[in-house]
Amino acid sequence: RSEAYVQSMVRVEAAQHGVPLWRNNVGGGVLESGSFVRWGLANDSENLNKRLKSSDLIGWRSVRAVDGSVIAQLVCRECKPEGWVWTGTPREQAQLAWINLVNAAGGDACFVTGKGSF
Repeated sequence: RSEAYVQSMVRVEAAQHGVPLWRNNVGGGVLESGSFVRWGLANDSENLNKRLKSSDLIGWRSVRAVDGSVIAQLVCRECKPEGWVWTGTPREQAQLAWINLVNAAGGDACFVTGKGSF
């Protein structure tokens, strides 16, 4: 099935587990005024975007801390079509760099190809 289908299924499953996820559109373009604008996380420059590509879905999971307070753990899911396999393209490597950055900071990020990601 398509990446769009996987993304929809992951969002439904996440919501069932109390994890809100939103679509993180990343790109750039020229406005009517002629100004160039970038949007999406970690898309500050073309150079950065080549090395670090933020995930398709971004949200959080509420986690109870040791002191009893509730904190938000960053949750990121990079959606791929069913049957996808890692090939190590520059795009996949940049997506993995984001996943590794989030996980190293205590977040929860991964590639997904369908249900069962929560």
